[in-house]
Amino acid sequence: MAGNSEPLSPRAKLAVTAGKAAAAVSRAAGRGSGSVIGGRVALKLDPDLLGRLAQHLDVILVSATNGKTTTTRLIAEALRASGPVVSNALGANMPAGITSALAGGSDAKYGVIEVDEKYLSGVARDVTPKAIALLNLSRDQLDRAAETRMLAEKWREGLAGTKAVVIANADDPLVVWAASSSANVVWVAAGQEWKDDAWSCPACGGVMQRPGDDWFCGECGFRRPDPTWALSGDHVLDPHGSAWPIHLQLPGRANKANATTSAAVAAAFGVPPQVALERMYQVQAVAGRYDTVTFQDRELRLLLAKNPAGWLETFSLIDQPPTPVILSVNARGADGTDTSWLWDVDYTRLAGHPIFVIGDRKLDLAVRLEVAALDFRVCESLDEAVQLAPPGRIELIANYTAFQDVRRRVGN
Repeated sequence: MAGNSEPLSPRAKLAVTAGKAAAAVSRAAGRGSGSVIGGRVALKLDPDLLGRLAQHLDVILVSATNGKTTTTRLIAEALRASGPVVSNALGANMPAGITSALAGGSDAKYGVIEVDEKYLSGVARDVTPKAIALLNLSRDQLDRAAETRMLAEKWREGLAGTKAVVIANADDPLVVWAASSSANVVWVAAGQEWKDDAWSCPACGGVMQRPGDDWFCGECGFRRPDPTWALSGDHVLDPHGSAWPIHLQLPGRANKANATTSAAVAAAFGVPPQVALERMYQVQAVAGRYDTVTFQDRELRLLLAKNPAGWLETFSLIDQPPTPVILSVNARGADGTDTSWLWDVDYTRLAGHPIFVIGDRKLDLAVRLEVAALDFRVCESLDEAVQLAPPGRIELIANYTAFQDVRRRVGN
């Protein structure tokens, strides 16, 4: 595993110092954590800094369209059983944010790093990871990201020849195709709720057959590999056939899947499933996600959903009607400016809930809900929506920047 590294060069030390100074100025000006600007400044001064900062670490990269921030956090908790961890826990997942995170981890043994899907190949080239976890691939930010098949191809090319162990979801055909170029893959049956981006075979374009939980291409024979780890109800099944109970404070099937993948990653570094899963119980919320907050004498649970696959998983978490639901959608740079994805979400699952709509693109969402024949009210602000909501805990679902707006308003 990781050995002692060469000390940082004077140039690298200067880059780290300048980056930290820029981040501090940004924080003092109230512009957020400063991790991105700090990383940009540091990389400008030393373009090879990311690789230098990672050289003494066992690096684990985590990439996916959904669930990477939570899974990164769960893996980090599990590996702390075996040594100190540095991680980009707040989700700054492009090279600048990753550089900032690693700059604070000189004493760490492990680097557990969430990576934006589009940057996975480049970051993997820079940091020589020991393990790479791949959870899923689906449509996200249609105006900025490549189509999913093209992203899978970039992953496949970038992972060819990697010495890392790749821990990959056997239930997602795009992930399987991407990971299959790697020599050392651990397959995990983590499930795939959203299937609308994987109806055609990524290898040949043929139509996927999906009997039960299985899948295969009838034309070229590309098929689901046999997993060695699996999520089974409330348990993780390990390669020896032992079942380990999952105890999480985070809700929903998707987080049990994230825990299963995290247990497989931890095992690759010698942390037993029982120890890994026990440590994961400590995670109550991830960068505000799943937090329950009090606002205007009401309880709000904050749920993040950025794309159709995320909304589908989130709907399974919310309480039964008549629990009120507030929906908030923006379309700023970090969200992607194309809101056509709203038409791929099955909002009829919210039938019976009092629905309140806020956010920059509330009218786009209102049109979608109107077509779905749902009852809803458009509100000008979170405050107004909360005041109009009937009694009881409120479920609030928001996409990325809308979620940050809500967190600021409620002081979370």
